[in-house]
Amino acid sequence: MKELVFLKLGGSLITDKTKPYTPLLDVMDDLALQIVTSLQSQPDLRLVIGHGAGSFGHVAASEYKTRDGYPRPSPLTHRERDTSEDNYWKGFAEVWYQASSLNRYVMEALHKAGLRTIALPPSGSVIASNGQVAVWETTPIRMALASGIVPVIFGDVVFDEVRGGTILSTENLFTFLVKALAPDRVLLAGLEEAVWEDFPARTRRIERITPQSFEEIKYGVGGSAAADVTGGMAAKVREMLDLVQENPGLKIQVFSGTQPGNLVRALLGETLGTEISA
Repeated sequence: MKELVFLKLGGSLITDKTKPYTPLLDVMDDLALQIVTSLQSQPDLRLVIGHGAGSFGHVAASEYKTRDGYPRPSPLTHRERDTSEDNYWKGFAEVWYQASSLNRYVMEALHKAGLRTIALPPSGSVIASNGQVAVWETTPIRMALASGIVPVIFGDVVFDEVRGGTILSTENLFTFLVKALAPDRVLLAGLEEAVWEDFPARTRRIERITPQSFEEIKYGVGGSAAADVTGGMAAKVREMLDLVQENPGLKIQVFSGTQPGNLVRALLGETLGTEISA
């Protein structure tokens, strides 16, 4: 039976998060080649790729508070829009533009490596409710997988029934897709080689996290070394713990995508970094 893996290429991995709008093109090219190598070695492997917004989306999102939303509706007959509301939607469109720009770089790297892919932007297919996916027509993702095409999603702005608009991270999107598609594994490739018990000192790495053990170490896990409107490492770990509790057979790994060959090793089944399990 074909294995289904969700792979996230973290924003900290594919961009320089300390420099606004700075893609790491060589890194993207290397990751794309590693993905192709893995699929050639394991023909039964099916992938859904997601990627973060890195120094593209998070910079604009921090400035405009896009994730928080702007729920107050404007009457269609109101000629003068409220300045703060107008500024929010200006930011919403800017975050969309920047996230889409980074996605184009990712898609170019994958295409250059010879991978059959299709980008399916959440902004065009997802409706959220108070920051969580409420509606998502996943048939295009299923049909892409059935056709041997790798679907690519990414952290993006979406319209929200409660907030007006918001941002959904790749982890938010994976949370919904795990229920819809039932993957075997979720791989989170980032800059860090593992989850650290003492971030940012990084002297005590964590081999395995369970819902029980996280309560003891959660205050040391920390956030992000750069702008991250979706909460950094601690928020990602909490979300993944919720996933494994709901899906006890699911295997999740947090590992570094910067070390040579790590992505191939992880895709082919080796346990790297930190394992998150029920």
